[in-house]
Amino acid sequence: MTSGAASAAHSRADDAAAQEVARRAAAAQHAGGTPGAVPRLAVMMFLQYAVWGAWLPLAARYMTATVGEGGLGFSVAQMSMLIGLAGSVGAVSAPFIAGQFADRYFPAQKFLAALLLLGGALKWITASQTGYDAWLWLSIAYGVLYMPTLALSNSVAFAHVADRTRDFPKVRVWGSIGWIAASWVFPMIWLQTALHATWMPPFLDGAERPDATAHLADALRFSGMLSFAYAAYCLTLPDTPPKRDGVQSLAFARAFGLLRRPSFALLLLAGLLVSMIHQIYFMQAGPYLVHLGLRDSDVGPAMTVGQFSEIAAIGVLGWLLAKTSFRVVLAIGALSYVLRYLVWSQVQLPVPVLVGSLALHGVGYACFFAASYIYVDRLAPPDIRHSAQTVFGIIMLGGGPVLGGVLSGKLAQTFTGADGKLDYGPMWLSLAAFAAVAFLIVVATFRDETREADGATAAAKGTLA
Repeated sequence: MTSGAASAAHSRADDAAAQEVARRAAAAQHAGGTPGAVPRLAVMMFLQYAVWGAWLPLAARYMTATVGEGGLGFSVAQMSMLIGLAGSVGAVSAPFIAGQFADRYFPAQKFLAALLLLGGALKWITASQTGYDAWLWLSIAYGVLYMPTLALSNSVAFAHVADRTRDFPKVRVWGSIGWIAASWVFPMIWLQTALHATWMPPFLDGAERPDATAHLADALRFSGMLSFAYAAYCLTLPDTPPKRDGVQSLAFARAFGLLRRPSFALLLLAGLLVSMIHQIYFMQAGPYLVHLGLRDSDVGPAMTVGQFSEIAAIGVLGWLLAKTSFRVVLAIGALSYVLRYLVWSQVQLPVPVLVGSLALHGVGYACFFAASYIYVDRLAPPDIRHSAQTVFGIIMLGGGPVLGGVLSGKLAQTFTGADGKLDYGPMWLSLAAFAAVAFLIVVATFRDETREADGATAAAKGTLA
């Protein structure tokens, strides 16, 4: 090694050591967290996902129901592109709004409140629109406003909990509970009358209003009201000041370098397939459940079966990863999608069986999506982990919804008969085939590279010591 190279190496080691000291000092300073923050953050997360769960499960049904039924009369292809494109544009823009703009110039809780206030107004306006173009552009605008709030709410939570590993799951689980609550409450208030107690969730049921389909538009107004309430609540949250020095200009470019890692590239390939068919679930589940004979007021509560299983699956995810491996867990996630769509393709099965199989939705989400985020966090070097998650999210949540929208429209055109009715059996079977390809990619080609990354980190720490 030349003297210049040695000097450069020592300089890098000194810089790394200084960064490590600073990191440990910051961690020690933050170790106590914000006193009493967890309950306040739990309410925040409850509202975060209640805003979403209030309208998303019912949107596809409202858009594709005929005008005579009280819906908008959009084609399946139009509905698929609208939901897919809005979600994709929102996901792609979110990192730049939340990371490059909000994190640098405004307190996170105040910027979160502003986005929610504007988003709630857009949802309220959208509820009164009947034209496809108006719905498309308003939905895209809403996606740009809402999707960054997911990252911002996480940032606020991480900034104030004492122990991320211990406390964040306690906060995040209330997001799933919020989604469930909104999906239960809306039909009780807007779609049903003469409520009475029942032993089946949501434990209150009633006769469906004759104009229930037309009142699905009120789901957007309900979401808007929740958004306004959430915006007001954000102003009571602990202050989370901007991190002006927290953004590294080269981190984003370096994160794309992870594509040279075979496991990262293969995970993205399998993940893109899973993201496509995951998005189609939200596009087609509502109309499918009504096709099976469920009432419009039953759709939201029925789909919360997936959220209940998601809570349970995420609860055991850490244990599962400790006992098995990433490849096994990811394979379980992909296989859950295969099984769920295989079951749904058998439309002659009893309706309780078809609805009960929604439990596989939560297993698939936890074991594939949540496990993928954990894998990326472990694979990426510490200084680019946030940017690596951003790159992963842009491809998974940006590309997946658009491709899913296109695929949903193509499948609907292929399997719609001369009578204008969609044959759901072969459509779900096609999605099972896509999931099977993702499963085979994971089982046959994926190899855990985090151990190598952990070894390199340990070696670096040994050098510093």
